[in-house]
Amino acid sequence: MTAAVVAGLLAGYGIAIPVGAVGTYLVGLTARTSLRVGACAALGIASADGLYALVAAVGGSALAPVLEPIVVPLRWVSVAVLLGLAVSGAVTAVRRYRAHRLTGITQEVPVGAVKAYLSLLGMTLLNPMTVIYFAALVLGGSKSMDPGFVERGVFVIAAFLASASWQLLLASGGALLGRALTGHVGRLVTALGSSLVILILAVRMV
Repeated sequence: MTAAVVAGLLAGYGIAIPVGAVGTYLVGLTARTSLRVGACAALGIASADGLYALVAAVGGSALAPVLEPIVVPLRWVSVAVLLGLAVSGAVTAVRRYRAHRLTGITQEVPVGAVKAYLSLLGMTLLNPMTVIYFAALVLGGSKSMDPGFVERGVFVIAAFLASASWQLLLASGGALLGRALTGHVGRLVTALGSSLVILILAVRMV
């Protein structure tokens, strides 16, 4: 049981700690909205990691060979989504900034907690490397032991909790950033910086 907990925690932190495009978007989203919205988005990412951990734990050695032929198409879909997010975020930020300068009225585009959760869940599910990552971990561990139903469940829960704790930490950082950059120029810079990083990460995926 302890081995399953440790393996799940290591797996969850291993896939969550490297801050990529999704993590960058999470920080930027929280900075522009609120900690509540950011926390829901963070749980969306963790839910996707937990779901992939479940699929990997159940699929075992059969998962990686099945996914291998579709890794390239999924990667291109991920690139397209990231590019869309980068452009959309930049355009929205510029329009909001110009509207404020013309009218003097602050009108933030409402982003609900449910929408934030579902959006980040979908973004994370588009990453095929997450599935292969968990599949490789489960496959490697199965050589030394044959975990039962309980152990597999503990592994999935531990992976989810590890990912959730890290994503919530990122969201908290985004909330602090949002408090520090409350002006319209600060929000514009934050949004454009986030879009630029996402654009670079998307290009690197090609």
